[in-house]
Parts: sequence; structure tokens; C-alpha cells
Amino acid sequence: MDTARGYDDPRHDDGEPTHGGVGEAELAIGGDERRMHVRAYNHWVSLLRDRPYPAIADLEPESIADFGPNSVLLDFSGGLDNPSIQFIGKALRDECGVDGPLARISDVPARSLLSRLTDHYLQIIANRAPIGFEAEFIGARGHTTLYRGILMPFSSDAETIDFIYGVINWREMIAADDQAALDAELAAAVRGPRHDPVPAPSRAWADGPSAGTQDEGEATDSLDDRLAAARDSAASARAAATRSHAALYRALGRAHDFALAAAQDGERLAAMLEDAGIKAQPRAPMTAIAKLVFGADHDKTRLTEVATVLSYAQRIGVPEGGLARVLEAAEGGIKRIVADERAARRPAPAPRQPAAPLAERATLAEVAIDCGLEDGAPVVLLGRVTAGGIAVVGTIADDAKLADRVLRRLG
Repeated sequence: MDTARGYDDPRHDDGEPTHGGVGEAELAIGGDERRMHVRAYNHWVSLLRDRPYPAIADLEPESIADFGPNSVLLDFSGGLDNPSIQFIGKALRDECGVDGPLARISDVPARSLLSRLTDHYLQIIANRAPIGFEAEFIGARGHTTLYRGILMPFSSDAETIDFIYGVINWREMIAADDQAALDAELAAAVRGPRHDPVPAPSRAWADGPSAGTQDEGEATDSLDDRLAAARDSAASARAAATRSHAALYRALGRAHDFALAAAQDGERLAAMLEDAGIKAQPRAPMTAIAKLVFGADHDKTRLTEVATVLSYAQRIGVPEGGLARVLEAAEGGIKRIVADERAARRPAPAPRQPAAPLAERATLAEVAIDCGLEDGAPVVLLGRVTAGGIAVVGTIADDAKLADRVLRRLG
């Protein structure tokens, strides 16, 4: 079930469902847990500093309290076949039951969570960009484990990928026998005379429970919350470099919801744009929204498409939370919507003024040339300027459309 598809993977439009792509809804992953790889990706972006890849000297995984314990650093400076392991976070080490040192990938225990992360490292070398993935597998303890991870390239010379930093989060599903026992206990509790709430069985993620935090699907109130939610979805798609319909539609839907809220709070929007160093253009207001959500450094062509889709949603009055469904139902998908929106913006051509009939035009001169045509038929003469006037060098007597165009040019 492991997948890690590039953003330009041709399978995007093949009609097949994408299993395990980052940003997809196949696996039940909560908001906080889903955002760990996004935070890791944002950290990677913050280290770029106008370079193709962040410098490995700038990465200090042991000092990253947020996702450092869930990370591993691979060193390819000695070759691709069996890279060395420079760092393993405590949470990942504990989960995989690693007591002693792991010097190289070949030392990683089979059927361990760490093996799921290191299995993808060659895709980074091939794609030369961060790769996100999520799937499930049966671990060494015999339990099904859902996991989500991201691998990010680093360089020692700003040109060669010789280090890869991976972050992974996981959730171990409860065993079937244990689940059955819990279900029986819950059923008995419901039948009993209890009046206090009965806690449902929980599944603990590696970075702790998310009780009291806002789930990704819950509504947000402030414009800042909406922007954060929209950026999370946009970053998910970028981090995974995925062409998943669901991930992209979700990101566009949240960007549209943010745009609707921003229209009601222009003062706060202006402050956000100023903080981000983005200038709003009155003739293309959605371009600023697209940059604010997807990042001003995003591909310009894709930013233009995002802005066009948001303009389309605004023009037809898509309500909050409704754009993803509109995109799913649109024949031809986003490409068709972008084409239609651009056509709607294009000014209607000015009506052509009818040219004066050929027979009504004044004669400038007559040239004795036999064209083999009837009297009054149109003919186009090709000539060159001479000292004495114009020398005719050829005639075109069988092209009515050309004659009509010449008449229109004459006015």
C-alpha cells in the first residue's frame, strides 16, 4: 500500500483512485497528527534561503522538540547503496525497539516503522524534491499500524543531494481480540444504569493525544484560523508533491473559504498581505489570496490557475465549504474551469464594420492585364514601388477571402 507519487505523475487524470497519497482521506488521520509532516516541510522550506536544497549544516534534528524525536537523518556522502544513519529520534527509536546503535540502513530491523521510512529514500534522489507518503502495514508485534511520513533532501554543497532527513508519524491500531473485548465491555456498560459518559477506546499517536485541539474538519472563526487551515491543506499537497484530486480540491476549497472570510475583513487581510510582503493587484485580487495560501514561491503557472479557480468560484457564487464539491462535479475538472474562466474574462470582439462594396469604390488607375475573369470580379494585385509609380508583378484572382480581407483593410 505504500505510495509516494510525484506532483507531475501522469496517473492524476487516469480516473483511478489514489491510495495512500498525502492529503488523501483513505486513512483516518487527525488534524494535529496530519500537520506534523507539514510542520517538518515548512521547516525545510525555511532553511532553503534561495538555494536548491537546504544546507545540512543548518539542520539540528536533536534540537527540534516538535518532530525531532520522530525523525531520522541519512548520510549518502559515502554512496547510495547503503547510506549511514547519522541521527534517530527517541520516539522512533523506542517504537522500533532499537537498543544499540544503528550505523547503516542495512542495520534497520525488518518490518519496523523505521524500515517504512528508509524504503523511500531512492525516490528523493530521483525526484530531487521532498516526497510525502502514507500507508499501513503489519508491524513486528502483529498490529496494523497507520503511518504518514515525509523525506526531504539536504546538501553539503548546495548542489548534490547527499543527506536525507525523514519525519514519520504513526498510529497503531488495537488488536482485533482486544477490540472485541472492549466492544463487549462498552455494550455491557451501555445496557447498565450508568449516567456518566463512557469513554470510547482511544488510539494514541506518537506525538501525544490531541484532546482539546481543533480537528482539521472543524469550522474556524477568525481569519487567521482560516488562513492557517488553508495553508495546512496547501502545504500538504506541496509536501507530498501529489497530484491527488482530493488533496488539491480540499486545498482550493479552503482557499476559497478564506477568500470569502477575507472579503468581510479587509483590514485584517491587508495586514496579512503586508506581513507576507505580497502586493494586491485590484485587477487580480485572487492572485494575492493564492500567494498568501499556497506561498509566493509556488510555481507561477499553478498560482495563476489557483487564482483563476478562486475567481470562478467568486463569480458564480460558490458558498463556503462548497468549492471542493463543485470541482469534483465539474466536467473536465480544473483545466476546463480555468479555460472557461479565462474565456469569460476575454472581452468580446468588436463588431466588424462592413466594407464598402467593390463596385462602389473609386478607380485609382487602370492596368491592362488579362486575368481571365468576368467584368467586376475581384482580383488582388501584388506590386512594388518604382520611380514612376507601381509595377505590378503578379495577380491573385481565385481567392475571394483574401480579396475580402484586403477590402476590410482599406476600410
